[in-house]
Amino acid sequence: MNLELRKQREIEHSDQRRQIVTGFEYLSDSEKAAQAKIADPDRFNKHFSNIKFYAIAESSFLYRDGILRERCAGKVCLDYCCGNGEVALQMGQYGAREVSGIDLSPVAVENAGKLAKDAGLSERVKYLVMDAEKMDFPDNSFDVIHVYGALHHLDLTAAYAELSRVLKPGGIVVCTEALRHNPLIHLYRKITPHLRTEWEVEHILGVPEINRSGNWFEVVNPKFFHLFTILAVPFRKTIVFKPLLALLSAIDSLVLLLPGVQRCAWQSVFTLEKPKNK
Repeated sequence: MNLELRKQREIEHSDQRRQIVTGFEYLSDSEKAAQAKIADPDRFNKHFSNIKFYAIAESSFLYRDGILRERCAGKVCLDYCCGNGEVALQMGQYGAREVSGIDLSPVAVENAGKLAKDAGLSERVKYLVMDAEKMDFPDNSFDVIHVYGALHHLDLTAAYAELSRVLKPGGIVVCTEALRHNPLIHLYRKITPHLRTEWEVEHILGVPEINRSGNWFEVVNPKFFHLFTILAVPFRKTIVFKPLLALLSAIDSLVLLLPGVQRCAWQSVFTLEKPKNK
């Protein structure tokens, strides 16, 4: 592929991370850490120091997974910028007829293929090295598309256009993205440059970028997650974590209904439906 420097740097960054964690990345700071398959603990501590924050992401994961569980059965699905391919496997487990996972990182695709084989899903779940901004799939290929933390790595106009192109008229795109509006969260990104590429830091989505998807989709439905729950991160390996997280999640579920507060959330899960010009 003739890739510009931005994409080459993304490949290098992703390959490095996928060589360190070859399995289920978001389990690496949990009691199921063995499933993450951490190949180099020393490098893991440096390059995955932010993984602790995902301990409080239960509510957004449950919301996303509820949509996927409802929509994937018997369908043709895509895990867009799949990383190690964990969610593609979930789609297969939710009964998808066929799942494709694509990523620009050859290391990620190799890891994902091994996970699919280990899970006994390699007949229905396939992974390909592919440029997400110029996919090889025909128009109207997929019923369900999953996107996790990928759009801020991409040229957003190209990404939205491609997602709209390959989505079937009755299909759905389920996106989870970090938000840029909270100044404390964004400061953390600025002072930990080794955790992400320069492009990535400068292109974290905001509400305007989510709303821009309306140029390609008739229905855009955002929901916001994780504000006060972030306060539970230091307690994640103590006995008070679960009740504290439940309390803070309940608070978040109320305050993040307020438009003025929503922008301060860490993440948004937004769905896109009814691709335009079809």
